Amino acid sequence: MEMGKPVPQPEQNNGKNGSHVEFVEAVSPSMQSVESVIRELAQTDVPVLILAEQGAGKLTTAQRIHALSPRSSQPFRNVSCHGLKPEELRACAEKAEESGYGTLYLGEIAELSLECQSALLELLPVSPVGPTKQLARIICGSARDLELEVKPGHIREDLYYRISGVCLRLPPLRQRRQDIPILTSHFLEKYAAEFHRAIPSLSSETLQLFDEYSWPGNLHELEDAAKALVALGNENIAMGGLRSVLRRPENGNGARLSLKEAARAASREAEKQLILRVLTRTRWNRRRAAQELQISYKALLYKLKQIGFDGYEAR
Repeated sequence: MEMGKPVPQPEQNNGKNGSHVEFVEAVSPSMQSVESVIRELAQTDVPVLILAEQGAGKLTTAQRIHALSPRSSQPFRNVSCHGLKPEELRACAEKAEESGYGTLYLGEIAELSLECQSALLELLPVSPVGPTKQLARIICGSARDLELEVKPGHIREDLYYRISGVCLRLPPLRQRRQDIPILTSHFLEKYAAEFHRAIPSLSSETLQLFDEYSWPGNLHELEDAAKALVALGNENIAMGGLRSVLRRPENGNGARLSLKEAARAASREAEKQLILRVLTRTRWNRRRAAQELQISYKALLYKLKQIGFDGYEAR
């Protein structure tokens, strides 16, 4: 698997700690056209509304716009709108002013309360150009279509038009499958360096599974799967658990695959394989197998029932 080309970004400020972000250039036509728009938007201060499913890269896209902009040497601030209070929003704006008018990213803007929406309107310039003082370049992200949130009154109409100077829609990972090998390779390298381990070389079966899976959690889910592969250190064990997770029925809500869930699935698979090996060696003498496994006979029977082998007898 060849490594994609990560583009180094300047240090970003997420409001708490700085972090180094890499934007991996795409090869899929759908993302390449998005990247072309990103380069154009970076040279302006027009407000941008990024719409995408959970985990599809809204924050990374906002960071990329900032990194390519004339503001790139100034701080980037990432603020979650979930539970945000008006005074906290005003404090963020003040910090942006003190730090030299960088970029302020408001994540999941649809979660902003109506009170906070009014406060944000007070902070936004009437026009992004001209003599009006602009505290920071405003970029917003949402997993929900804000235009649909206006009619029921969840989002103020005047705010919607002020923050959506340009509406940038990111394709989900299932619509940019050509990028999956590049992204997988990037994440494997990232966590191999973090865990001080060798970069796994994935089998064709695993690569095919990654290509065919629809990734409802998008980039976050793919990154978690790659992290599990590196952390567990054995593709057979890791994929034993991951296969059951990746092939399960999807609920379409973009839920992430957690490392804990993947590790549990892999642990169950490893336990199953060990039990079957010992049973094969003892010719399915379950009492002897329980002794070798150092568990009670009753515990072994329970585990066999869990994995669907409780009906097998000694041969």
